[in-house]
Amino acid sequence: MTACVTDAGGGRWTLPPATAWRLEYTAGVPCDSFWLRCPWEGDSPTRPGDWVGFQAEQDGERVFTGLVDECEVTADGRGRVLELSGRGMAARLLDNEALGQDYLCATQADILRDHVTPYGIETAPGAALGPVSRFSVAAGSSEWSVVYDFARYYGGVAPRFDRQGRLVLTGWKDSRERVVDDATHLISLLRRDKRYGVLSQTLVRDRWSGRVETAENAAFQAAGGRARRVITMPTRSSYKAMRYSGQFQLDKSASELARVEVTVGEAFCAWPGDLVTVRRSGWDWNGRYRAAQVTVGMDESGCWSRLELAEPEFTV
Repeated sequence: MTACVTDAGGGRWTLPPATAWRLEYTAGVPCDSFWLRCPWEGDSPTRPGDWVGFQAEQDGERVFTGLVDECEVTADGRGRVLELSGRGMAARLLDNEALGQDYLCATQADILRDHVTPYGIETAPGAALGPVSRFSVAAGSSEWSVVYDFARYYGGVAPRFDRQGRLVLTGWKDSRERVVDDATHLISLLRRDKRYGVLSQTLVRDRWSGRVETAENAAFQAAGGRARRVITMPTRSSYKAMRYSGQFQLDKSASELARVEVTVGEAFCAWPGDLVTVRRSGWDWNGRYRAAQVTVGMDESGCWSRLELAEPEFTV
């Protein structure tokens, strides 16, 4: 993997070959992240404290675009070592607070103009989200939460960033499918069941009219689950918006109930959103999944990929 950094003036430098690195990709939440360690010479013409951007390529293909959060240079008897870490381009939207406002009718162009474009972020082609009437931006919201609410709650699309650092506002493309079978160089398989955080019921309240809409996860209730959340809509809301918000929260929490984690001895074998079929002898949870999170790394043991798998229709 080849890694490059840039400064605020547009200067670009290629880093020395890394001795260890880790790239973490998500389905939009939380933010993508990276970490890298490499040798560092003291006579370099660039200073780590001036770096702003980070890019990584593998075999000529861009595999990460992000922002530098922290640099550390360590000197000991073995020489100097640089450690670099940061996040994906979603950090630009997470770190900036939106101006509270109400839209009579918010369009995709409005949201991009007011909450995305000012931060130098491009949008990948294909986005076509419909307008939302009476869309409200609460004071104190991050720019990311504005985009997320508009795209996910009303458009049914999980916003995320691609490896070129562009905002993606389209659904998953099921063009890639990875098979993990007995021929795969498998390092480990894990199945995790987690009840904490899964909701059994949501109450969505319109604070203007006092109307309350209830949504329930009957399957989780039948399994003994009891966890209710009360959601207050920030402005006058339609029945459809209230009902969707409550059901969305139920679906999102339910998708965390069961996950399968696969670690293979291969780098960049899958990306978030890819379909993955697990077909291993002696494994009780074979089936078709979707990659919710992918971590790719290289260390003293070699290259590896860790895939966190959820049900194919999991909610981000």
